[in-house]
Order: sequence, then C-alpha cells, then structure tokens
Amino acid sequence: MAEAEIEDLVGDVSPSFEHVLSCVFGIRDHESRTYLTLIEYRGSTVAELADVLDRDRSNVNRSLSTLREKGLVERRRRLLDSGGYVYQYSAIPVPEAKRLLHDALDEWVAGVHEAIDAFDPDEA
Repeated sequence: MAEAEIEDLVGDVSPSFEHVLSCVFGIRDHESRTYLTLIEYRGSTVAELADVLDRDRSNVNRSLSTLREKGLVERRRRLLDSGGYVYQYSAIPVPEAKRLLHDALDEWVAGVHEAIDAFDPDEA
C-alpha cells in the first residue's frame, strides 16, 4: 500500500485517528499501527513488537525507523546483564502526537489558504 498523504483526508468527514496519523505524516497504515501498539507496549524491543504485530522483524525495524524520523517514536539502549545491549522503543505520548498532528495540519491549511489567495485568473 502506498503512503497516505494529507490530501487523502479531504472529503473524509470522520477519519480514524490511525488514518489521520498516516495521512498527515505520510506514513503507511502498518506504521501507524506500530505507533498505536507502542502506546500499549511501551519499551518493547523489535522482537517483542514483531510478535505482537505478527510481522517480520525486518519490517517492524523499518517501521520503527520511519516513526523515529517522524518524531513519533523514541529509542533507548538497555544494557543486558549477559553483555551487549538491546534497543527498546516507546511511542511519544498521545498529547504530544496530537500537537504534532495539529501543527502539521495548521501548516498545510495555511499553505492551501495562501494558494487560494494568490490565485489570479489573469495569470492562469
């Protein structure tokens, strides 16, 4: 499935939070599901998430990388007693995600308003 885009929300009068997340951040639905799963399974490793989501570890790892790039997921390194380390992932708090969504939508709407205001039929 292709990445959702913010324009996909236009005309959808009651989108789900998951769909809004996908569209506004330009991520895939499975990445949104990964974020939502991390709300419940805070501090999960890639292996733990792969089990919960019933997805391949490499796919979960890619989803986590994308979510980190978008600022929706944080990664923390935990040292193991046996030596080595493992990464644990947590979703940013929902209020913070909502703020990011509102900010991104406000920015998009402002750009749409600018495009409307700048339209001049004589220059078209």
